[in-house]
Amino acid sequence: MAKAKRMYGCTECGSTFPKWAGQCGECGAWNTLTETMVESGGAAAPSGRTGWTGQQAQIKTLAEVSVEEIPRFSTASSELDRVLGGGLVDGSVVLIGGDPGIGKSTILLQTLCNLAKSMPALYVTGEESQQQVAMRARRLGLPQDQLRVMTETCIETIIATARVEKPKVMVIDSIQTIFTEQLQSAPGGVSQVRESAALLVRYAKQSGTAIFLVGHVTKEGALAGPRVLEHMVDTVLYFEGESDGRLRLLRAVKNRFGAVNELGVFGMTDKGLKEVSNPSAIFLTRAQEEVPGSVVMATWEGTRPMLVEVQALVDDSHLANPRRVTLGLDQNRLAMLLAVLHRHGGIPTHDQDVFLNVVGGVKVLETASDLALMAAVMSSLRNRPLPHDLLVFGEVGLSGEVRPVPSGQERLKEAAKHGFKRAIVPKGNAPKESPPGLQIIAVTRLEQALDALFE
Repeated sequence: MAKAKRMYGCTECGSTFPKWAGQCGECGAWNTLTETMVESGGAAAPSGRTGWTGQQAQIKTLAEVSVEEIPRFSTASSELDRVLGGGLVDGSVVLIGGDPGIGKSTILLQTLCNLAKSMPALYVTGEESQQQVAMRARRLGLPQDQLRVMTETCIETIIATARVEKPKVMVIDSIQTIFTEQLQSAPGGVSQVRESAALLVRYAKQSGTAIFLVGHVTKEGALAGPRVLEHMVDTVLYFEGESDGRLRLLRAVKNRFGAVNELGVFGMTDKGLKEVSNPSAIFLTRAQEEVPGSVVMATWEGTRPMLVEVQALVDDSHLANPRRVTLGLDQNRLAMLLAVLHRHGGIPTHDQDVFLNVVGGVKVLETASDLALMAAVMSSLRNRPLPHDLLVFGEVGLSGEVRPVPSGQERLKEAAKHGFKRAIVPKGNAPKESPPGLQIIAVTRLEQALDALFE
């Protein structure tokens, strides 16, 4: 078997050097050389060596490739299954990231304790002792007699143990604490994270073990470590939510086995994370009396609609440049829509501070929020409350037209299910037959929508 030789590669141009230097000799970039391992002994692959997925290289036509349904198994959590695309796939590698204390270790410990009752499971921790994991399991009231726990940070030892234990599901908490003996750099470095993750992915594909990797995040909220880490794994999940809030949102940003941008909603309790099967009811906990600047919109998350409340506060500005502050919405899109409101609605806001918030900490980045955003701004500006039973959604163009959005029928059905009586929607989303009890007001221009709001 060929021996691995320690080299230093440039992350900018890919050149390799036998020694470390502060500057790359090829492209001239500074501090880009990282430690890596290369196989010595010629270009021929060692005998018996398999590829990335654990299979020998083969060439087939697409018609010859079997496309049988990928088997899945449930994680005992309907919300986690939803985000994963319907369940966990054998041999898949799932990377889950989020802020410290958001609930990453908690949801994985709950999942493995429940799965261990029906299949072998292994929880590998590099951040806690076995006693700490057991204490958390007892505090959460989880079954503890089946799950096997291991405290280790060496990837070679972890894989050797896994080959003996043969778990169906395995958790690595976290990938930043794992190191390989082939590299001299400290755990958490770019090279250590990349090489350790590569060994785990290869093991998962060869053995069929489903692996969860816990990843740290930077202060900007992105996953720490090399960007290639997200390319190697099959699924990338992000935990969102305020650490002092009770709601946690689990969002899929990459999924080779299901839809992306799927959203799972959990509530943090003293017994761990509990599923929220009807998130619209949670996000619509509104004040009893109607207040200006509040309107409900229907957003689409993955494969289901959700009703969320958009709040706006418009006030006189004492600054040369009025403030535009958004929480859960795109700030640049707000500036654009205020310009459209001035041009086609005749409503100037150049001397007003505008603050926007989506209740519950939900991030709404789709264009269907345009009409609801402008309705909330107009309600606050005129100090006229909108009815509680009013729903608004639609995309607004620069020329003032109201454009249809995807899945309009499902949004309206969700609104009717929660007792809404009126809906202002684009004409392209107006159904031939309205849902029972819901009056549809179809508009094609911004001016029509504003008239319908305050008629």
